Amino acid sequence: MSGTATEESSSRAQAQRARVVVQRFGGQLAGMVMPNIGAFIAWGLISALFIPEGWWPNAQLAQLKEPMITLLLPVLIGYTGGRQVHGQRGAVVGAVATIGIAIGAEVPMFLGAMIVGPLAGWVLRRFDRSVGKRVPPAFKMLVDNFAAGIIGGLFAIAGLLAIGPAIESVTIALGHGVQALLDLHLLPLVAIIVEPAKVLFLNNAVNHGVLGPLGVSESLDHGKAIEFLVEPNPGPGFGVLLAITVFGPPAMRATAPGALVIQFLGGIHEIYFPYVLAAPRLLLATISGSAAGLFVFSITGAGLVATPSPGSVVALLAVTPKGGYVGVIAGIAASAVVAFVVASLVLKLWRRPDEVETGGAVR
Repeated sequence: MSGTATEESSSRAQAQRARVVVQRFGGQLAGMVMPNIGAFIAWGLISALFIPEGWWPNAQLAQLKEPMITLLLPVLIGYTGGRQVHGQRGAVVGAVATIGIAIGAEVPMFLGAMIVGPLAGWVLRRFDRSVGKRVPPAFKMLVDNFAAGIIGGLFAIAGLLAIGPAIESVTIALGHGVQALLDLHLLPLVAIIVEPAKVLFLNNAVNHGVLGPLGVSESLDHGKAIEFLVEPNPGPGFGVLLAITVFGPPAMRATAPGALVIQFLGGIHEIYFPYVLAAPRLLLATISGSAAGLFVFSITGAGLVATPSPGSVVALLAVTPKGGYVGVIAGIAASAVVAFVVASLVLKLWRRPDEVETGGAVR
């Protein structure tokens, strides 16, 4: 009997340690992403308003979109991650390290920035504590500056040559996984792959690299394709952002309503990814919502005639074939409702103790 009690106690201790690890990981992601939400919103507004498919197309102002998503935002995340680890010196090295992967990849390198920013800061901290503190005062500034420059430069080179290609390999693997599920006619299960890939900012790679070409072939044969609805569906993001607006921590709740409008009407899905990265348990909501929407799309025979761009509800309805609006609207609504319900439960039942003690603020 005592042996059974000991085993149960050990299992609970292991579960508690695993929970602490997950919470710490989520807290680190939140610390890198949430301070930069304003920059994400600025990019979302510029994209929603001024790109050719936006509300007020402007070719000159639309030039801001690409550099912001590929350079500014990853560098900000890398800067913040380095700062978390080693203050201002870590922040500078994290930014330098991030520029290598940002330039060398064809997709936004947010995932890479979350890796190399803190890692470069950690390496610099180790150097400062083991070598830097032994340097004579007369040479300390010289050594500190050169150490930061060398470490940052080496990480930038490694990011350009190794980390960027590795993440692109992950993108290719995700594409193969999506293709396999589609071949097996298990469309709702595609959400298990697509939604995590989306919040890692691989949405365009999965959509345009895998789902788009499949949809084109299907559309030519049948006049519409459900593949065009898998990634652009704004329902899951709408449901999650609405739940955050109502039940989320104050740090998230303050900006969620504006992000909701940008995401649903402007079609800029990237605006809700940082919220999910800050609280990874919300992936349950996006996956559930997407799967529910795909199920409804399937049973109603919904489909689009082309890839909607951007993925706003307006763009989706604009490429919906005549007579197909009921299925498309029903699928979007189902995904939004399911995502809202699951996200609300997650936010209410799985709130971390530190969020409760600080009034819900995300650290």
